[in-house]
Amino acid sequence: MSAPADGAGERDEASRGRSGALRLAIVAAWVACVAMLLSLGVWQIERRAWKLDLIDRVERRVHAAPVPAPSPADWPAIDRSSDEYKLITLSGRFLNDRETLVQALTVEGSGYWVVTPLQTAGGAVLVNRGFVPADRRAPASRSAGNPNGTVSVTGLLRISEPGGGFLRHNDPAGNRWYSRDVAAIAAARGLSDVAPFFVDADATPNPGGLPIGGLTVISFPNNHLVYALTWFTLALMLAGAGLQRLRRAQREPGAPAAQDVEWDQQRQDMGGCGTAS
Repeated sequence: MSAPADGAGERDEASRGRSGALRLAIVAAWVACVAMLLSLGVWQIERRAWKLDLIDRVERRVHAAPVPAPSPADWPAIDRSSDEYKLITLSGRFLNDRETLVQALTVEGSGYWVVTPLQTAGGAVLVNRGFVPADRRAPASRSAGNPNGTVSVTGLLRISEPGGGFLRHNDPAGNRWYSRDVAAIAAARGLSDVAPFFVDADATPNPGGLPIGGLTVISFPNNHLVYALTWFTLALMLAGAGLQRLRRAQREPGAPAAQDVEWDQQRQDMGGCGTAS
């Protein structure tokens, strides 16, 4: 009779060992999930601080006094974080016969941006002169707005927009443009010594009323606080659910098989948390 008793004791001991290991694994996964959710919340708080600083820097650039455009020697150092949306001035002669129409949707309706090379002493700079409606895309229909002599331009420095628009790629061969891709437009128009940026002209009226400048939209979505609160709330809910389950297991030491099933289900839930996050 002693042998079966010893065997039963060994099985009970093994069962308790497996149960303990399972619970430990579940607790470790639970803690990892909570920590991950908290880290995501902290990351969104950091992103929010970065976004607020970006908005402040851009606002100061946009409303500062205009400065001369970067010279060719400075072109290689042009950087989005430090240069985009600077208000700059430049002068030269528009190459009206090499303009490019880029599809646009503005407060004035749908139509095109008129992107024209401005030949300066140091090279060519693409200037987004402004918006024209679809029925005025032909240069002849707005010839009054295409000056032939030397002009001065004030506007915002913008970084090239390579590739195209949402789900639409630029097609230089077909002369269909959805973004202001400086390199591609320069190549299509046979330009050399071209600045790596373009300029959004300000609202100074053009003769004949077209193109309409000054329509740049400056908007930086800032939902990071909402995202942070969401992650922190999920972390709090998961922590509370896990603690409640642990207390219940401690209050009900009996029925180890039923507890094992419950803990196994909890482990699956914790694994799902890691996958979803």
